[in-house]
This record gives sequence, C-alpha cells and structure tokens, in this order.
Amino acid sequence: MKKAVLICFALVSLTVFSQKGPMIEFKAKDNTIDYGKVYKGEDSGIRVFEFTNTGDAPLIITNVQSTCGCTVPSRPKEPILPGKTGEIEVKYNMATGPIRKSITVESNAVNYDGGKIHLKIKGDVLEKAKVNIVEQKKVGPMQ
Repeated sequence: MKKAVLICFALVSLTVFSQKGPMIEFKAKDNTIDYGKVYKGEDSGIRVFEFTNTGDAPLIITNVQSTCGCTVPSRPKEPILPGKTGEIEVKYNMATGPIRKSITVESNAVNYDGGKIHLKIKGDVLEKAKVNIVEQKKVGPMQ
C-alpha cells in the first residue's frame, strides 16, 4: 500500500513539474546586460536581450516597460514560435553616471511567475575630459 501511495505521489509531482506551454530563456547571464564603462557621445546606448522560446507553444510578449523614461525598450510584435529566438531592444539615453535600470517583460511564458520577467542593465557612463586649449602648457623646442 505504501508503494502505491509513493508511486502515485511521484506521478503527480512529475505532472506538476513538466510544464506545457511557451517558455522563455534569455542568453544574458542573470538576465542582465552590463554596459561596462562607456563614454557619452561614443556609444549609442542600444543593447539587445536575446531569448529563445524553449517551450512547446508560441510565446507572446504582451508588454515591455522600464523603470524610467531614460530607458526605452521595444518588444517583438509577432509571436515567437517554439525553438525560435527573439530580441528585446533597449536604448539607454546615456546620461552621465551609473546605470542601474530594470525592464519588466510581460508574456505568456509558463516558466516565470505570472509570465513576468525582470531584466536589468547596469554600467557607468563617463564623459571624456575636455581639454581647454588656453590652459594647455606650451611645449616646444624653445622652452
């Protein structure tokens, strides 16, 4: 009798854990893109989160939002078929200082609670030092 209960429990557990439907897997480690140290005016601020639908049904990205207006994400409009890849493009406005922003992706993915996935961007935007010609020391053969 105990074996029958144990087998029944194991089968129910397997059924619960073998999810059916669309699943999203991002290539970025920890769902984070690190800009590193970049210079304002030399970098476009555009980065791409690549993902794959590892499930068995079409993946639909319904909404993508950032935590502020300085980060503009764009989502794929068409469903991503099983086994296919897609992209979420993020454009940061390259304001000088540290980058610590979050992007929330809403989808029908069954491998994330409620289909919501949190992405992050981080890094530092630096400004090149401006050289003032008047303050430069004159260096020449006569000095």
